[in-house]
Order: sequence, then C-alpha cells, then structure tokens
Amino acid sequence: MVVNDRAHRLESSAGMLIGWLRDTLGLTGTKPGCGEGQCGACTVLVDGEPVLSCQTPLADVAGRAVMTIEGLASDGNLHPVQQALVDERASQCGYCTPGMALRIAALLDADPDPHPDAVTEALEPNLCRCGCYPRIRRAVRAAARLRHGTADELGSAGLPPEGATAESTRLLPRPRRPWDLVAPDERDYEAVLGPGLVCVWPAARPPGGWAVLGGAWVHVAPSGRITAFSGKVDVGQDNRTAFRLLVAEEAKVDLDVVTVVEGDTDVCPFDVGTFGSRSMPDSGEALRRAAAGARRAVDSLGGPGALGDGCRLVVLDAEPPLVASDARRLVGRPGHQAGRVDAVTGSRRFVSDLVRPGMGHGAVLRPAVPGATLRSVDCARAAALGGVTVVHEGSFVGVVADDPVTARRAVAAIDAQWDEPPPVEGDLATYLRTHPAASDGWAHPVDEATGDVVGALAAAADTVTATYTTAYLAHVPLETRAALAEWDGDRVTVWTGTQVPFGTRSRVAAAAGVGEVDVRVVVPPTGGAFGGKHDGEVAVEAALLARGAARPVRVHWSRAEELTWGTVRPMAVVDVAAGLDADGELVAWDMLDVNAGAAALAFPYRAGARRVRYQPARSPLHQGSYRALAANANNFARESAIDELAQRRGEDPLAFRLDHLDDDRLAAVLRAAADRFGWAASRGAAPGQAPGAQQGAARAVGTDGMRTGQGLAVGLEKGGRVATCVGVRLDASGRVTITRVVTAYDCGTMVNPDTVANQVEGATVMALGGALFEALPVRGGRLAEASLASYPVPRFADVPDIEVVLCDRPDLPSAGAGETPMIAVAPALANALADATGRRLRDLPLAPGHRLPAKSGRADG
Repeated sequence: MVVNDRAHRLESSAGMLIGWLRDTLGLTGTKPGCGEGQCGACTVLVDGEPVLSCQTPLADVAGRAVMTIEGLASDGNLHPVQQALVDERASQCGYCTPGMALRIAALLDADPDPHPDAVTEALEPNLCRCGCYPRIRRAVRAAARLRHGTADELGSAGLPPEGATAESTRLLPRPRRPWDLVAPDERDYEAVLGPGLVCVWPAARPPGGWAVLGGAWVHVAPSGRITAFSGKVDVGQDNRTAFRLLVAEEAKVDLDVVTVVEGDTDVCPFDVGTFGSRSMPDSGEALRRAAAGARRAVDSLGGPGALGDGCRLVVLDAEPPLVASDARRLVGRPGHQAGRVDAVTGSRRFVSDLVRPGMGHGAVLRPAVPGATLRSVDCARAAALGGVTVVHEGSFVGVVADDPVTARRAVAAIDAQWDEPPPVEGDLATYLRTHPAASDGWAHPVDEATGDVVGALAAAADTVTATYTTAYLAHVPLETRAALAEWDGDRVTVWTGTQVPFGTRSRVAAAAGVGEVDVRVVVPPTGGAFGGKHDGEVAVEAALLARGAARPVRVHWSRAEELTWGTVRPMAVVDVAAGLDADGELVAWDMLDVNAGAAALAFPYRAGARRVRYQPARSPLHQGSYRALAANANNFARESAIDELAQRRGEDPLAFRLDHLDDDRLAAVLRAAADRFGWAASRGAAPGQAPGAQQGAARAVGTDGMRTGQGLAVGLEKGGRVATCVGVRLDASGRVTITRVVTAYDCGTMVNPDTVANQVEGATVMALGGALFEALPVRGGRLAEASLASYPVPRFADVPDIEVVLCDRPDLPSAGAGETPMIAVAPALANALADATGRRLRDLPLAPGHRLPAKSGRADG
C-alpha cells in the first residue's frame, strides 16, 4: 500500500484502516470520532476519493494509494486548502480539521469552482461540533482562489518540519511540590524556569465571590521572553491568545515573546475550572496585574538584560498601574489569531493521540444501566487472554492490553452481575415536578420576590400563563473522553482533556489513596468539551489501571460510553405567569424553573411585581454542566412569553421590548441586531412602530407553498448582553429551514474581536441544534440508544448565513463569549415560527426531524 507517497507492506489485512494508520504508522491526524461513520473525523483519501477510515476494512485498500492529512502539504508549502483554513481561522478545537481539509481538497480537485450547494453536499458527512461551518465555507471559496495562485502566495512559514508535533507529553521540570499548594516564597521557580524575575498576583476570594481566584504569575527571562501561567485551559475557545494579548499589552512587549502555560496543576495557579465564561474576568484580570507588576519591577532594575543569575520574586500587595483603555495597542485590535497550522497539518496532538514508552490501552467494566451496582464479578476468562492484565479494586474493574481491540474484548469476557435501579414511571416533566431535591452549592433552591405577584396577576388586564420545556441534551465533543496516566514511584502524571484540572487532581488523589501533592494533571489540546468534561472519571480510570498494570495506560472512551456515561444537559420544566395592565405595562412576572438551574432567571424588564424561583429535582439521568446550562431554558421561556405578551397587545416584538427593557446595554444590542437584520423595513414599519398585521397571525402562504417568518430575542448572562434575530421558511410539509441569523453581542472589552466573533458563530450553531432537533432518546428514565446515528447534531445543511455584530465596550471589564451568545437563539427561532404559522411552540426541540410537530393542545396553547 502507498500512504502519502511512501510504500508500506501490510503484515496483516485484519482490522479497519484507521487503526493501522494510527497505531502502526503513527499517522494520528486521522481522528477517531464515533466509530459509526457519522462524524467524518477519520476521513482520508483513497485514490483521491474521501472515505471514512473507521468504516473501511484494511483489506479493501491493499494496493491502493492513501493520503492522510500528513501528506497534503507538498514542497514545503501548505496546500491551498490548509492555507485557507488557517487564513479564515476556520477551526476552534481543531479535532475535525484534518478530515475536513481532506474532503475539501477532494471537492476542489473534482470541481475547482463549486457552487455553494455543492459545497454543502460534499461536506455534509463531516461534523464540526464547535460550529465553524460559516468559516469553513469561506475557507472553501478562499482555497478555490488560492489554487489559481502561485506557491509564493500560499506561504510556508508556519509549516512544521517533518515529524514535528506542536504538543506532546514534554513538560516543564516537576517542582518539589505543586506551586499552588505552597507559599510563593517556598516555590522553586529558578529550578523549573531558570533565571529571571517572577511576579505574582496572589490568590484571593473577592467580596461576595463563591470561589477562590488563584491569581497569576509571570516569569521574565534575561532574554526578555515572558512566560505567563494560568489555571484555565483552552478547549477550543482560544483564551490562550487572549491571555497572550493581555500580558503583552501590560508588559509593553511584542506578542511573539509571550508564552502562556495553562492547565498544568504542578506549575499553574489554582483554578476552580474553565466554565461559566470566567476566563477573562478571572485569569485575564489576574494576568494583567501580574504582567504590569513584572514590567515595573524589571524596568526598575534596568530591563531584562540586567536580571543576571538567580530568580527574583516579586509578590504584589497592591494593584499596579494598568494600561488605560484608550492607550491599548494590542487588546481590542483585529488581526490576532491562534496558531492553527498544527491543526491543518495533523501535527497537533490531542489526548487520544499521546503515546508513552511501554504504554498499554485500558478499558473499564460498566453495567448496561447507569446507577447499577456490582453484585458479583468473575474475571477468569479475561485474565486468561494473552497479554491482558486485570485490575480489580473494590467496585472498579478494568483491563489493560497492548491494543484497544484486545482490551475491549477482554472486558467483554468478564462475567458480571448487576443490581439495576427501577425504571421511571410516567412522563419526565411530571417526574421532575414530583421529585424535588434539597441541594446546596450551585444547585441550591432559589425563591426571590418583589411586590405582590399574586395580587398583580389577579388584577392584570392581559395575562399569559404557560409551561415551557427543554429536552436532555448530549455534549457530543468529537474527541470523546481520554486520559493517559504514568506513575513514577508514588507520584502520577495524568494527561487528560478536562475543564477542571485541579478538581480532577483531587479526584485522582482520593481514588488512588495518595496526596494531591503526588498527582500532576496536565491538559493537552482537547477535542471539544462544551461543559461536558468536568468529572475527571476517565483520569481516575487511567491512573488506577496504570498503577495496577505497572505501565503507562491510555483510556479512550467509545462514542457509546461518551453518550451513556457522560453527563447530559438537564431537562427543564419552566412555568411562567405574566400580566399587563390596561396601558400595556408589565405589572406581574412569576417564573419557576424545575431542574435546569437558576442561571439567567434575572428579569431585565420593568415589572411592578416579580418572583423568580428554581427548584432542583432528582433527575433520572446523570446531568451536569453544559454550555450556558440553565440560561438556555430560562431565556427560552422568558423571551417566548414576552413575545406572547406583545401578541396580546398587537404590538411589534421589537417595539414592545424596547418599551419595557430596564437595561440600557441590552436595549443597545437589540437595536444593533434589529438594524443589521433590517427588522423594521422587512415588516413594513418604522423603527419602534407596530407593523400593520397583528402579531401571532399566520403569514400568508406564498405561491410556492412556503411560509416565512422572523423572530427576535434578547438575553443577559455572565456579564454579557446578546440579541438575536432569526428568519425562517417552512414548506407545505412543515419542514423548517433557517434562512438567516443575526446576533449582536456586548461582552465589555473585547480582547480579541476575531475570537469573540468565532465564539458567537459557534455558539449559534450549537444552539440551533438544541432549538430545532437535538434530544436524547429517553424511555423509562433511561437512555434508549447510545449512538451518533440516533442523536442528530447540526451539519452544514442546517446552518444558514450567520452575521455577527460586535458591540465593543472598552470602558467595561471583559466577560466571556462562549456561552451567552447561545441563549437568545431558541426563543428567537420559536418566535419566528410563531410569526410564520400563528402557532406557539413551547417545547424544545421545536422541529424534531426538521419538521413542526403535529398540532396539539400543548404545542398550540
């Protein structure tokens, strides 16, 4: 077989092509994503045609020519497709990028100037869960233009040398003790970082804060190079580039001399986790202060060249002077982008790509039903298999083998008996209402009221009383959970994709019975997370198996394991009661969220009396964090109800909101989105005036049998303000097509505008899936199926043009951009469907199978 123009002899033709490419040839640019042929991450070219290597028997390609992403560049130059993907910044985590690049290359070889519909059709087999579809489409057009250029126009400066990897298991030297566990003056900075100066912004608990902020530290070398340390991790949102910009700005140096180290628990500041859009407010602000302090200290000594031998330590006890917003030369300026060349060449090493000498592959025994307890187990048949080590500690049972196929075969040979929990009777909404949970911490019940809500509702001239629901959702990161563990005596290092490295350190230490000082957790590039990689379970599994087998072990969950054993977004049941007086003023608002959470319960409209509540429930599924979490459900309910109130008054939804909003920033983004969308013009009304037709009446059916509609919604959460406008089209069968999305977003100071826009686009795509058709199949309180084939996520054909309006506020602190842009999409879509059909849909997903549900009392109340 010829692979990337090199001949290879097949010693055996057993197995699938993907395993041979990755495990025998080490071509890890070919990514495992689902094992079902549903995601396209494993795409390679065979005789120039794209194939799914996870579905292609090795025997079928004997004697043929195979190209992986590692062979796409030539003559020291990036291929036009690779260059275009880099130039258009058409990736986030980058896990899907190799397969995407190869499919685009095959498309352009067959059709040098493809029509947009042909692009969509050709790329439909490939998923980008980060939602980079609009940028990938632009990259296809750019690559078509580049194919007509010269090699000089393509550029090769970023092409890694042959055999190079951008990320590996190489680490900074291990300190005596993790730096977050000892005082600054007890840390061995010089032994780990070398000579220079370290400036520390110390850890603190802000007033009213619920978590300790771990601070930050910055090392300035005598050469002038700066290394900054953050406990946050980058799982595709590109906070690393933003951190580099902030440090370079405050240190008054060029960007290319700054390196940021993230997610290494031995050398980074403690951090509670990368979630809640807290990267900029937490680590970003700490890094600014550490960098500014380092600049002042170094300048006072005469510059980096005067640092000499040894490593000086400066611990700040007061905020140093920071660069004023109007004096910034890097922050907020366009043109800064993450290094993406390693993603398009296959040299980026994700957790599931990492290898250590002597490494084994682990698999874990699991019951058929989550929540089951192990009654008895017999591992004799598994232990009898050649090259298999069985590890049994309490209720934990797993195996280690030389290859993943043997490991899974060994687990299947274990005879285990389980006690399963009983199934849930009745519908899920009723179950959640009738099974409240008493919780504390983040999930504690909420009941906040102002004024007499009951009396105000009773006296209201117009009322809306409704229940809105959202389904359980899966995260579906393209890289399923993975971890590699290696013990050195009584100390273990675990490389894993997690959003909570310090929490994972604690879990591994507890499970292994060692102190946290003996556990090092490192987060390499990770193929997506979206709130789903919090629990650290795969890291525990790898650590226990590695210790039991006395060798490094990598555990990589299958897609079925990811869907069944990972956490899910909570289902929500949200009750709303709202009232208007005779003059159209909001006099009452009452909202209860059951199960999902309290995020975004805050009411941004003027109301005479209001009450917001959250009641935790005992969910039958293992639920947890998800991108924007409960803000999706609560905003869907609130903004749908606001539209219903506008309908009762016969008022334009835009004008109604602007008349009642009590948040100037939110009103500003709403105007910005509506202006870009052309809201007033498209409805035949002047801005702020009601259109001629009453809201809620079905639009006229066109001569082609189509209905069209448009809707809008706003949201505020985690310091950001968002407004989204959506256009829809429905054919005679009820099939829904989204024709356009415009989102305006204000997150305070925008450190890197391109990253913000990329995050808004990706959040929009992910939100469209949950709004339209994503829902886990649940029967009897259990997941009915666990495959990507049974769980649809957005693909190219589902994604319309997405326009982003950035509303920069350099006078305000930075908020995150990864979550809040999601929360206005579903209600805007529901409002657009109501505009098109006259039907009010109150349950997400709105259009399972891409079609509106049959009429019912619940859907059309």
